[in-house]
Amino acid sequence: MFHKIVTGAVVSAALMSGAAFAQSSTVNGAAGGAVTGAIVGGPVGAAVGGVTGAIVGAVIDPPPQKVVTYVQEAPAPSTRVVIEEKVVVGQPLPQTVVVTPVPENPNYAYAIVNNERVIVEPSSRKVIQVIN
Repeated sequence: MFHKIVTGAVVSAALMSGAAFAQSSTVNGAAGGAVTGAIVGGPVGAAVGGVTGAIVGAVIDPPPQKVVTYVQEAPAPSTRVVIEEKVVVGQPLPQTVVVTPVPENPNYAYAIVNNERVIVEPSSRKVIQVIN
């Protein structure tokens, strides 16, 4: 019986800590996951949250300031796209959106979508940051 309760708590903590990271851009990575997991599930949640946070945090950590500055100052590409979907951090851009690599840092690319500059991870096309 005790084993089932602990297992349920671990699964719940893992799911909740991942959801918390998807909504928060101020607490990222393993440390943030451990904190969130501890709040949700106590010591077991802290361990699970740390692992989950490390995985999720690796995707949504903000890009270096140098990349943000480049994207803010880069000339607008000739192709601007308007899409019906809302641009959401963590979600991929549609294939119809052309992304432009950041020359000094190939880990990032950008696009202008719905008149917003968006920084993305090039291979997955996932939105990392929306610059207003």
